[in-house]
Amino acid sequence: ARRDDAAWVWQDALELAYRAPLARRLAQATTYPTPAPAVQAAFCIDVRSEVFRRALEAQSPRVATIGFAGFFGMPIEYRPLGADDARPQLPGPLAPRLRATDVGGTAGAAERRKSRLGVSEAWAALRSGSLSSFAYVDALGPFYAGALALRTLRTAPTESVDEAGLRAHERGKPRLVETVGGEPLDVAAKCDLAAGMLRAMSLTEGFARLVLLAGHGSATANNAHAAGYDCGACCGQTGEVNARAAAALLNDPAVRRGLAERGIVIGSQTWFVAGLHVTTTDALTLFDLDELPASHEADVATLRAWLEAAGNRARAERAARLGLAGDDATLADAMARRAGDWSEVRPEWGLARNAAFVIAPRARTKSLALDGRVFLHDYVAERDEGFATLELLLTAPMVVTHWINFQYYASTVEPRRLGSGNKVLHDVVGGTIGVFEGNGGDLRIGLPLQSLHDGTRWVHEPLRLSVFVEAPEDAIEAVIAKHATVRDLVEGGWLYLCRLEGDAVLERHDGGWVSVG
Repeated sequence: ARRDDAAWVWQDALELAYRAPLARRLAQATTYPTPAPAVQAAFCIDVRSEVFRRALEAQSPRVATIGFAGFFGMPIEYRPLGADDARPQLPGPLAPRLRATDVGGTAGAAERRKSRLGVSEAWAALRSGSLSSFAYVDALGPFYAGALALRTLRTAPTESVDEAGLRAHERGKPRLVETVGGEPLDVAAKCDLAAGMLRAMSLTEGFARLVLLAGHGSATANNAHAAGYDCGACCGQTGEVNARAAAALLNDPAVRRGLAERGIVIGSQTWFVAGLHVTTTDALTLFDLDELPASHEADVATLRAWLEAAGNRARAERAARLGLAGDDATLADAMARRAGDWSEVRPEWGLARNAAFVIAPRARTKSLALDGRVFLHDYVAERDEGFATLELLLTAPMVVTHWINFQYYASTVEPRRLGSGNKVLHDVVGGTIGVFEGNGGDLRIGLPLQSLHDGTRWVHEPLRLSVFVEAPEDAIEAVIAKHATVRDLVEGGWLYLCRLEGDAVLERHDGGWVSVG
């Protein structure tokens, strides 16, 4: 279709009706003097984090939040305890260079886990075999009646694959151990990794006593599309592994000494703690507190109180779109039940309604309620020597957010061909290959209808991503000229690229920059 066709005119108008007001709000954003933070909390750029970040900042002026891609700059693959294979925990455009695995568990836990999972796999093969499944159902089906009733009455999320086959006391802690080639990591390599992470986060000075690295993931039951609710920057996994490995790295005294030699001084009063924000329930769990110094116990107690209050505030904001109402306890219980209800087709709305990506200092957005529609990545151009971080942001997070945005866009505008249809009718094929809608036909791609539509109306509004970057024009143009992928996205009309400059917002159009709207 030509860009002057009626359909394109309406599409452009719909997108401008969102982009222009957002541009004005970003240009006029109010900044306030803030005291030195007691807590700095880094969250994923995911649109769902925007709601929780605002809720947490509302608890105290001494809370500062940071937006950063949820893999926390860790180019890793993760091999769970006892596993033969590793899985990627980083954005799709990047290749893992390092490996994390679980350390510190009880002796023999890996072998015991393999044995238990082997029994489970053999049992599963018996249940699903082309011939044995019939005999299995006839012989043992009646004995499942109680389990089915209990599962229906007492809701619980599906067990994480990382916990399967392990007792609670057997679990280790995910830590960086080696390169993907099996070579051990030396201190210099760890220091380089930590320095790159902190610079990409624009966090190289002014560290608080407590720095929270909060990955995110979902909690659902009986959901073939569960990975779609988890962290896109972690390749559809949760961000727990990355957050825990990163926090341990930054607490390592040898790494801190190496960072000081690289110009990044983290005082002895600063401690990094890892957490996981469950987006279905807005609960946030902290990890590895057994390593917490006694000097920081009161700080963590205060943080926990703030996190609980922030969870209540975030749930209250999300409740209306889920058709829920009530006080804090009622909403917390209702959302926990949704997470564990195996009949629930809409445990949460995921990234529905995503529309924009802001790459700028938090001051640009802190005074704005962005309604859970905007990806947020902190970036301070003045601290980016050579604009290497800007190049990384435009070639990795911007590409991934475009992928997410266009998955929602395509599944909405052409659900029959580019969506996966009715989730209620889905049959999983081959365990992990894909889904049929019903008992045959083609494999379905894209998002199910229930991720986009509430049964009455479309919840997702199909808008191409509007990207706002606070960086010099020359630096942005250099990235566009260097990378064909970025150039194709911008010049091919797959997204809108805007530049924030003081109180002006300029949009790249036909190779130049013009005022938005």
